[in-house]
Amino acid sequence: MKYWLIKSEPDVFGIADLKKAKREPWDGIRNYQARNFMRDEMEIGDLAIFYHSNAKPPGAVGLARVASDAYPDPSQFDEKSKYHDPKSNPDDPRWMLRDFEFVLEFPEMVSLEELKAEKALEGMMVTQRGTRLSITPVTAKHFRKVCSMAGVKVPK
Repeated sequence: MKYWLIKSEPDVFGIADLKKAKREPWDGIRNYQARNFMRDEMEIGDLAIFYHSNAKPPGAVGLARVASDAYPDPSQFDEKSKYHDPKSNPDDPRWMLRDFEFVLEFPEMVSLEELKAEKALEGMMVTQRGTRLSITPVTAKHFRKVCSMAGVKVPK
């Protein structure tokens, strides 16, 4: 099993939205490295830390699970979508997505400040200056530590 961190702005799609929907496509990824992580490295069943970005404060708020294989992001072909990509070809789509399902919401957010202050999380990509990717890999050790800080057990 691999572990991930997925970022979303809470006013766009937050942990409460995923909890309500139960399962949702993770669309709108328009960074090649993040796309490659999702397309090539994620597997059904992998767990992800759900992180609220562009929030005050930003931080880890829950867990989600990869629930589908990668498939073409339909928003790239929708001319009315802010994620429309006129250069993407339906026969060879540029942008992919996966569905994620809700696992749990943390009792309290683990803020970015707390993540950065925790020595055991040294090297975790979200704590590094200048790392803005919306999807990043997380080591098992870091995943377990974030769960511990949040007061939850790592799901099976």
